[in-house]
Amino acid sequence: MPIKFIMSTATPLLTPRHVAVIGAGAGGLVAARELRREGHQVVVFERGDQVGGSWVYTPEVESDPLGLDPKRRLVHSSLYNSLRTNLPRENMGFRDYPFRRKEEKGRDSRRFPSHREVLMYLQDFAADFEIGDLVRLETEVVFAGLDEDGKWTVRSRSVDSDCVDEIYDAVVVCNGHYFQPRLPHIPGINAWPGKQMHSHNYRTPEPFQDQVVVLIGGAASAVDISRDVATVAKEVHIAARSVEDDKLGKLPGHVNMWLHSMIERVHEDGTVVFLDGNAVVADFIVHCTGYKFDFPFLETNGVVTVDDNRVGPLYKHVFPPTLAPWLSFVGLPWKVAPFPLFELQSKWIAGVLSNRIALPSAEEMAEDIEAFYSSLEASGIPKYHTHNMSTGLTQWDYNNWLADQCGVPAMEEWRRQMYMATSKNRLLRPETYRDEWDDDELVLQAEHEFDNYKF
Repeated sequence: MPIKFIMSTATPLLTPRHVAVIGAGAGGLVAARELRREGHQVVVFERGDQVGGSWVYTPEVESDPLGLDPKRRLVHSSLYNSLRTNLPRENMGFRDYPFRRKEEKGRDSRRFPSHREVLMYLQDFAADFEIGDLVRLETEVVFAGLDEDGKWTVRSRSVDSDCVDEIYDAVVVCNGHYFQPRLPHIPGINAWPGKQMHSHNYRTPEPFQDQVVVLIGGAASAVDISRDVATVAKEVHIAARSVEDDKLGKLPGHVNMWLHSMIERVHEDGTVVFLDGNAVVADFIVHCTGYKFDFPFLETNGVVTVDDNRVGPLYKHVFPPTLAPWLSFVGLPWKVAPFPLFELQSKWIAGVLSNRIALPSAEEMAEDIEAFYSSLEASGIPKYHTHNMSTGLTQWDYNNWLADQCGVPAMEEWRRQMYMATSKNRLLRPETYRDEWDDDELVLQAEHEFDNYKF
């Protein structure tokens, strides 16, 4: 006889909340969409004059090129003019809003497009999902703190008004992490006579015309900027960690670029000495050394701290146990395909806030965090790599865990394969990987799947 399926008609009572989202970059936009889909009332605060967050380019730079002066004129963007994505557009887009090629005038249809194309994609996303109505542009959050009755006071300041206090049930922090420079300790640097800059303030190569430049760093921006600068500089010397000895020396295919181990020290006469024993008299040091998490507006009475770039304690990089679910963070993990991860984090937050998805107890979350920190330590992973998902817990395990919590399908396998293929191709063809690749069959899989979505 046929099997009868008896479906329960009982569904959890969903509770709409009044939620403040801080930041209207990719994380804030998708958080706003997911929160509204879940029935919450949402206000997005954005201090810039348009949506897009770190994908909004400006030629302006900060008054302090190193980013050390707390009174410096702040510039949010870290984009350089020549930047193209280091992931293919198929990996970049939100899961149900593919980052399709657009052949129309003014669009960049390349598979690894310019930053302007990513911004236009985010603007399209905001327009198609009518998120603009939720966003208060040119409105900076200067304070977000918990009241005695468990509500959040959010104090904001716009360009044409004084500070305003408002009360919210929950705060979702999406302010990004590409604007507060992280700088290394270099013996002798205070007496070194040359110029210095953090990559946050790099825009174009012209200031480096005929200069001898030392560039510190080995990540994507360091690779891009070193090649950009080399088009005009006299010499470019790259100082990077974990460089194999046989890779040191002059870079193949370049007449004015050298690869070194890290800097040992610098001297008053302008000399930069590397750990490999080489030295060079340099005019400029460019620090492509990453960023620090910074939440100057957030007051949690010490519950959430940033310690050596570990934001914690956070359950699954999102919820502080004792403040969950009323405070959450979107977008802390790095070395990831960011937009799909932001989307899943946002779905989880929205579902938890409405009572559709249950969190473990505060005690259980704290135990999970402690176990995670212990596993990092046992594996020799430094604290400042807590949110780095190329080590320890991978983004694919994390995304699929989130998808399971949200009751949505796991990440498509082609996404992982394409991400891995791109990483491999980047090593194989560091100069040309954005224009030459070997994974066309994965592109076809992605495009076939994209046909399922109306946008």
